[in-house]
Amino acid sequence: MELRHLRCFQAVAEELHFARAAEKLHIEQSPLSRTIKELEEDLGEQLFVRTSRSTRLTRAGKLFLEHVPRVFTALQQARDSVKAAANGFHGQLRIALSDGITPSRLPALLALCRQEEPEVDIRLFQVPLAQQIKGLQDDLYDVGFAQSDEVGEGIAVEAVWSDPLMVAVPARHHLLKHKRIPLDEVLQFPLVLSDPQVCEGHAKQVERVLRRSEREPLIAERVASFELMMVVVSAGFALGLAGGPHIAASREPGVVARPLAGRSSMLTTYLLRCEGEVSEVLSRFIERVQAIDLPEGTRAPPPPEPDPQEEIEL
Repeated sequence: MELRHLRCFQAVAEELHFARAAEKLHIEQSPLSRTIKELEEDLGEQLFVRTSRSTRLTRAGKLFLEHVPRVFTALQQARDSVKAAANGFHGQLRIALSDGITPSRLPALLALCRQEEPEVDIRLFQVPLAQQIKGLQDDLYDVGFAQSDEVGEGIAVEAVWSDPLMVAVPARHHLLKHKRIPLDEVLQFPLVLSDPQVCEGHAKQVERVLRRSEREPLIAERVASFELMMVVVSAGFALGLAGGPHIAASREPGVVARPLAGRSSMLTTYLLRCEGEVSEVLSRFIERVQAIDLPEGTRAPPPPEPDPQEEIEL
C-alpha cells in the first residue's frame, strides 16, 4: 500500500464518482480504477460498489474512510515538526478548535503563548467535535476547545470560559422594546441557529435553553458560522442565538444583542485533553488558558441580575 492508493481512495470516496475523482486528481480514469483495484486486492475487501449509474462505499469502505484522513494529518504533522525544528522551534502544541471558540479570547491567548514561550510552535486545527475527540485519543492533537462536556471516556474536561447567551435582533425590530427579551417572545419568530454538524456543542447548549419553553421553535435556517448567522439576522430574516462576544465580533451592521429574560443563560467553553500526565508545555498552556479573560471593550453584558449593561449595538 502506498500513499497514492490512499489519495485515490479518498478522492473517490469524497466524490462517489470515478470520472470526477480522476479530474480532481488530474489523472485519467483508467489508472484511477487500477489503483483502487490494487488497494482492494491488498486489503482483501471490496471498498466500492460500482454500477453504471452510481458508486457507493461498502461497509468496509466506510470503515477504511474513517482512518485515511488521520494518516494524512499525521503525515502533515510530521512535516510540520521537521519544518518547525529547522526554523528554531523546540516544541510543538497542536490545538483543536470546535464549536466556535470565543473569538476575542483566542488572539489574546495565542499572543500570550508567543510572548512567554516563543520557542513552541503552535498549530491550530478547526474540526467538528467528534473529530476532535478522536484526534485527541489518537494523539493527533494535544489539547482542544469545545462547547460540550459529553466526550466519553479517556478525555479530561475542564470548564474554562463562560459567555452570556444573547439574542441577535435585527435593528428596528419591535422586540427591542424589551431590555431583556422573554424566551416565549423570541420563539414567536423564526430562528437562525448554528448547524449541529459543525458546532455540535454550541447547538446542544442552545437547545437546552430552548427547551425551557413549551413553545416549539421555528428554525428558519442552520448555518455553519456565526458570521453568516449575523448576516441572516441583519437582513431581517430571523433572530439569532449566540454568545455575546460572537455577536460583537461579527460587527454586522443592523444587529442588536439583547439578553434573555429570567434565569441566567450562559454558554460554557471546555478545555479537552487526554487523561493522564501532561507535558510541561501543555501544563503551562493550561495555566494561560485559565488566566485569560475577555479583553476590555469586547465583553458582552451579563444576563439578568440587578442592572447589567442592557445591550450591545453594532
